[in-house]
Amino acid sequence: MPLSPPTERTEYHLRRIECRGYQRADGLWDIEGHLVDTKSYEFESHDRGHVGAGVPVHEMWLRLTIDDELLVQAAEASTDFGPYDLCQGAPPNFAKLKGLRIGPGWRRAVHEAVGGIKGCTHLVELLGPLATTAFQTIWPILARRARSATEPQTKPRTIDSCHAYASDGPVVKRLWPAFYTGA
Repeated sequence: MPLSPPTERTEYHLRRIECRGYQRADGLWDIEGHLVDTKSYEFESHDRGHVGAGVPVHEMWLRLTIDDELLVQAAEASTDFGPYDLCQGAPPNFAKLKGLRIGPGWRRAVHEAVGGIKGCTHLVELLGPLATTAFQTIWPILARRARSATEPQTKPRTIDSCHAYASDGPVVKRLWPAFYTGA
């Protein structure tokens, strides 16, 4: 169901985030994110001069290369547009994500590695959708492989991760009956 009709309004800011998941020829996965912020008006910037309406205020890229266990094998970031010249100093620090695992504790580990002055707020924010994209990319492929092999021996991580995957709900009962906790 869509949102209710809004009152009359004027758009000032647009943020676009696009995330894509790829399986590489070497068996690893590339999860890429692209963030673009634009304004509907022009303004003057100390570091960039005149910035026209629709010209990116922020345009940033982030790639995580991960394995089947969601362990980061490599990370690369790039800033095409930022509000300050100094913004170019943050992307190299994102290589510090190598060795982190997407899963419980991900946000805390990301903040320790590239949070605050070590990174860029916008690139750190992009890591949330990238983590979800990684899971959405990899999980169906691995689940298909597992179904073709045998019934899972350990509780799938998706159980109890959201409303639809409640351990006592119909989805878990259908997909993983051995782990169903309902009546």
